[in-house]
Amino acid sequence: MNEPLLRELLVARGRSLYDRGYAHGSSGNLSARIDDGVLITPTGSSLGRLDPASISKIDESGRHVAGEPPSKEAFLHLAMYSERPSTRAIVHLHCTCAVAVSCMVHADHRNVMPALTAYHVMRVGKVPLVPYFAPGDRALAEAVRAVSAKHRAVLLANHGPVVAGRSVDEAVESAEELEATAKLMLLLDGKAVAPLSEQQMLDLERKFAN
Repeated sequence: MNEPLLRELLVARGRSLYDRGYAHGSSGNLSARIDDGVLITPTGSSLGRLDPASISKIDESGRHVAGEPPSKEAFLHLAMYSERPSTRAIVHLHCTCAVAVSCMVHADHRNVMPALTAYHVMRVGKVPLVPYFAPGDRALAEAVRAVSAKHRAVLLANHGPVVAGRSVDEAVESAEELEATAKLMLLLDGKAVAPLSEQQMLDLERKFAN
């Protein structure tokens, strides 16, 4: 997809996420990889009110090339892109249920979301919890980089999810699936739950690996 069409797509998907409550205020950011860099939503922008011409363009080192100044969390996107060559788009949200899960105490930080449905395994996979860092702290990029090669979704402690995809739509849909699983976790809290078994997960991963 060429750059003008990608800019339009980021605007459309940002508006859709905002209108359906996945983003609020100026929280969240979207990006898409292009041949000569990365398109990313501008700093301080609302996903519900993006303008194609204002979408920021940065190079692979993070240098601002065009459009408005990039999101201050652009370094998260670049860290994940550097570890996932097949990734073409990334969605970072502060969606309510996933953020709630990111604030909870977890026994195993290597995977903080159970395999409640086949679709979670197929579209999200295991979700590690990345330790808390203050907004804008570049150490967060290194923490994300450390787990990105093996995980297409990570959860930032007390912050929210970062989700990669082979296209903008795949990244958006995977982020939506992650939020759906987080909501199920909260609804089922305190109840006896039967997640998918390790064998069931392995079978799905073999069949739908990406």
